[in-house]
Amino acid sequence: MGVQSLSLKEYKNVFNTLYPTLCLFSNKYVENLEVSKDIVQEVFIKVWEDKIDFHNDSTIKSYLYTAVKNRSLDYLKSKHYKVTESIGKTDFAQMETDPFFLREVVISETSLLIEKAVNTLPAKCAQIIKLSIKGLSNTEISEELGVSLNTIKTQKKIAYKRLKPLLKDSFFIIAFIFEIRN
Repeated sequence: MGVQSLSLKEYKNVFNTLYPTLCLFSNKYVENLEVSKDIVQEVFIKVWEDKIDFHNDSTIKSYLYTAVKNRSLDYLKSKHYKVTESIGKTDFAQMETDPFFLREVVISETSLLIEKAVNTLPAKCAQIIKLSIKGLSNTEISEELGVSLNTIKTQKKIAYKRLKPLLKDSFFIIAFIFEIRN
């Protein structure tokens, strides 16, 4: 595939796919979801207006994550932010590092993968897994949903069996996040 700019259909698809994840990613820097949404929209507008060329899907993602990071850092450096908010110099220096950037990209991408996979589960099963992701114990989930503890455990086992092939290489992250309990 040669270098190309995105068609309107491809642009809309990239926007719809990555916008929520990029907003959460930006929010890791600016800690204000409304500002994060503005930052991501500005990046997408620039991509469209400048008809930026991409070699493939991974270069699109790479460009967008980097552009969102840079815009987020620019926002933190802005006079408006410095007047209305405060951020320590050590925090800012940490945010500018590659390890911080890479960790947040991995977290954002993994969250998107997990969300898509969980949404393929039957409704009750997905609800249980989402509560588990939020950190609720089996007992707490049982009480909140008004179902037995055994039902929670059974639904989790079903979910893990269905999620494992969908997430393949990412499954170990799910196991860690959900803290598989038998």
